[in-house]
Amino acid sequence: MIDQFGRQIEYLRISVTDKCNLRCIYCMPLEGLPWLKRAEILTYEEITTIVRTAAGMGLKRVRLTGGEPLVRRDLVDLVEMLSGIDGIQDISLSTNAILFAKEAEALKRAGLDRVNISLDSLQADRVDELVRRPGSYANIMEGLAAAEAVGFHPIKINVVLMRGRNDDEIEAFAELTRERPLHVRFIEIMPTGSNLELSAESFLSCSEALARLRDVDALQPVEGPVGNGPATYYRYPEAVGTIGVITPMSHNFCDDCNRLRLTADGHLRPCLFGAIQTNLRDPLRRGEDIQPLIEETLRIKPERHDLVQGSEVGSGGLVALSQTGG
Repeated sequence: MIDQFGRQIEYLRISVTDKCNLRCIYCMPLEGLPWLKRAEILTYEEITTIVRTAAGMGLKRVRLTGGEPLVRRDLVDLVEMLSGIDGIQDISLSTNAILFAKEAEALKRAGLDRVNISLDSLQADRVDELVRRPGSYANIMEGLAAAEAVGFHPIKINVVLMRGRNDDEIEAFAELTRERPLHVRFIEIMPTGSNLELSAESFLSCSEALARLRDVDALQPVEGPVGNGPATYYRYPEAVGTIGVITPMSHNFCDDCNRLRLTADGHLRPCLFGAIQTNLRDPLRRGEDIQPLIEETLRIKPERHDLVQGSEVGSGGLVALSQTGG
C-alpha cells in the first residue's frame, strides 16, 4: 500500500470503542463525550473483514486502541480473529492498564504480541489528579506488573509531557530503564478542542527533556524496540531499557508516516488530525467491495498535519484524541 507521496503504509490503528474509564486531562473532557450507539460501532467480524482486505493489499501490523480498548467486552476474541489473518505479523495494544491485569494472560494466548501502557506520573496522587479517577494508580501498576509477568516484550510506557504537571518526573521515568526492560517514551502534547489551554500553557518539547536527561548521564542513540511508531530512541550506558521521544509538534515526522486509522464507527482516516475520512462501515454492510475505498483513502492521504500548538487549526474539529483512537 503506497500513498501519493511514496510512503509505504503497512500499519493500521484500530479504535474498538470511543469510551474510556478515565478522563485524562489532555485527552477527554471531564464530562465525557456523546458516545456512539452500539449499532454505529463496527462488530469484531466487520473489523476482521477490513483487516483481511487490507492485509491482502500489504497491511502487516495492527494496534488496538480506544478510548480504552479493554472496556469493550471480549477483546480477546478480536485478537484471536486478527491473529488468524494471513499477512498480519504483529498485533499490539494501547491501554491505560486499569483492566489489563485480569486479561493479560488470555490476550497473550490469543496472539497479542506487545503492549503500550499510558502512565503520566509515578506518584499515586498525581496520577489520580491527571486521570480524574481516584484509585487508578494501583490498578495501572498492577497491569504493568502483569504485562511483565506474562512475558510481553517490548513493554512501552507512554508519558505525555506537561510543564508544571509532570515535568519534574522526567528523570525518574528515565531511571526505570536502567534495571527494567521498559521502554519509556516521552510524547509532546497535541492540541484538540478540549485541551487548548492546557496544550498552550503546558507544552514542553522533547528536546528540553533530552537535554535534562543528558545532564544526568550520557545518552546513546539506539535503534530501539520493535514497533510501528515514530519514536527516536536512546539508552543510558548499560541500561536494559530505552528512552524514546515522540515529537509531533517540535519535529514533524509525517515524512515517514506508515499508518492509517480505523475509527470505532468504521471510518478510515489517513491522519489522526484533519477532516479526511472514508466511510467503510456502510458499504461493508451493503456487501460492497471495500478495497477501492481503501485505495482511495491512500490516494488522498495528506503530506502532513497542520497542527498549531494551543489552536484548533489543523485539528479538523477534533474535540478529543479518544474520538479517533489517539
